[in-house]
Amino acid sequence: MQGRLFIALEGKPCQPYGSDLRIHIPENTLFTYPDISIICGEINSSKEDEDTAVLPTVLIEILSPSTKNYDRGGKFKLYRDIPTLKEYILIDTESINIECFRLNAGGHWELEEYKAQEDLLTIEALNISIDIRDIYNGAGLSA
Repeated sequence: MQGRLFIALEGKPCQPYGSDLRIHIPENTLFTYPDISIICGEINSSKEDEDTAVLPTVLIEILSPSTKNYDRGGKFKLYRDIPTLKEYILIDTESINIECFRLNAGGHWELEEYKAQEDLLTIEALNISIDIRDIYNGAGLSA
């Protein structure tokens, strides 16, 4: 997925980072390692730790059976305190199912689900689309 993002974001001011980039949310003190963070513009470092970023635009979590409930619930609630976050994407590993939460113009989060290999995951905040088939390539899953 991260490789597809690099290609789709070529020439744009946004950059995807893997799970080794720590994110800090000063508004609620959470330090976390999302599976993929997309930051637009320069990386802003946390005041508490210069090796930790703040202000991502998009966060992506790859769901596992042991973390999916936290990723959908408590973690998402904490992520919503990030003032720059526009989209939160959850990718299921047990079935073809992607949940994309987007912040709408009214400041409310809306859900769009993708469940078919033929779909295109649209990341509106970045103005890009990625084939669902490419995301699940090699996973051995079918719709």
